[in-house]
Amino acid sequence: MTPAPHVLALNGGSSSIRFALFGPGASAPLVVRGKLDLIGQTGAAIIVAQAPGGPARQRVSAPDFTAGARTLLAWLEAQPWFALVGAVGHRVVHGLTRDQPARVNAALVAELRRITPYAPDHLPVELELIEAVRRRHPRLPQVACFDTAFHRTLPEVARVLPLPGRCRRRGVQRYGFHGLSYEYLASELRRLGDPAIRRGRVILAHLGNGASLAAVRDGRSVETTMGFTPAAGLVMGTRSGDLDPGLVAFLARAQGLTPPAFDRMVNHQAGLLGLSGTTADVRTLNRRAKRDRRAALALEVFAYQAAKWIGALTAVLGGLDTLVFAGGIGENDAGMRERICARLGYLGVRLDPGRNRRNAAVISRSRLAVRVRVIPTDEEKMIARSTGRLLRRPAQP
Repeated sequence: MTPAPHVLALNGGSSSIRFALFGPGASAPLVVRGKLDLIGQTGAAIIVAQAPGGPARQRVSAPDFTAGARTLLAWLEAQPWFALVGAVGHRVVHGLTRDQPARVNAALVAELRRITPYAPDHLPVELELIEAVRRRHPRLPQVACFDTAFHRTLPEVARVLPLPGRCRRRGVQRYGFHGLSYEYLASELRRLGDPAIRRGRVILAHLGNGASLAAVRDGRSVETTMGFTPAAGLVMGTRSGDLDPGLVAFLARAQGLTPPAFDRMVNHQAGLLGLSGTTADVRTLNRRAKRDRRAALALEVFAYQAAKWIGALTAVLGGLDTLVFAGGIGENDAGMRERICARLGYLGVRLDPGRNRRNAAVISRSRLAVRVRVIPTDEEKMIARSTGRLLRRPAQP
């Protein structure tokens, strides 16, 4: 049996890399947490939010992702706690049909390069981070944790897309994302003793700049709002969510919009940013809503769509026992939770206003059918747990 290592979790995105070091064991105690933020911008900085020495911020040069990864790894290596690192776990957004974490080796890297067209905005930077660690620390074990794995339990009726067979043979189907967040939230419900996660009906709402919901029956994902790509589902910070596919042809004819330009629009120029015309930040929209009609409309659309999807997922589940809010908006925006839940009274959802304002762990009124929870999600901790479990398995003969 391999000894349990300290795990450095790396969660790379196009403009940031989150990192956290966790101690060994199932509890995975946190040692340090932070991020390299604003990659590609003049204000790039390494921000340490939780560490033995307290919070810190250091301006750095990170003109692009390659330079940012190099800068962050050099900074990490200079920290006294880096000597504890025994393994590195990565969030990898897409794993096609994989339903478990996997050790990083040459074959896995080649496979991820092959499937890059399925997630062109995510896999290249995630691969770059994996390769950067391999170059600097070739003996350090690395593990890929797949965001799509949680949704491998989707039944065929939820997974299939109504397209010709030639598309299905190319892997065109609904995959779902935010799986590491959902896996963590499910584990927290088990820890809290919520009976619905074992034998019941749960909706998990990961609401942040990227937003999705998942329907979980008896602990297994049975439906989710994101589909073939993370652009599907409800409206998000800069992603459109679901659109009429006829728009592709219409905008090509009317505006000469090319497929790459359409892709940029629905992923980076739409959503709350497109609706408000100014920002995707819900905190800023809340401040402007009373005097800015477009800001107010963006918030209303977000709440409307979230409530609509919760209703749809409840229909899939045949009822609802527990609703969980997570993500930056779900965890911190009491007003948005109230806007959403005000539309769900017919399901038996009733918030306690005081608990909701305090961001309490349970924000529903007592003795009601539907329990509403707020659970801070922790993708990095899930990465560390998954990495530790994989590396603790006995070596294969």
